[in-house]
Amino acid sequence: MREGFQLAWDDPVVWILIVAIVVFLFGSNKIPEFARAIGRARKELEMGFRGIPPGITQNIMDGSPVQDTPSSVSTVSSASDPLIQAAQNEGIDIQGKTRDQIATELAWKLNKKTIQ
Repeated sequence: MREGFQLAWDDPVVWILIVAIVVFLFGSNKIPEFARAIGRARKELEMGFRGIPPGITQNIMDGSPVQDTPSSVSTVSSASDPLIQAAQNEGIDIQGKTRDQIATELAWKLNKKTIQ
């Protein structure tokens, strides 16, 4: 048997030192981001094993409701929607576009205005 220092993994002092080293190396702001990334990766892996489609997986991870129809097929028709009103004020054609497409186009147009 080897004599000398042996590391006892069940010792709380060892775990406190490990946590302190990790906090020192990565900073306290990165640790929650890292934990969230690991959680998302684990959920995505589990859903991949179950055979759940990626679009539904993203909705589940974001916490948004799952739609029966894909978002690329559904169109926006509510004229009282502030997004629709803003898009129409900027002269954006909303026919046959999804909310995501309208929001992206509106953001691009407004960003282009602020740069000029």
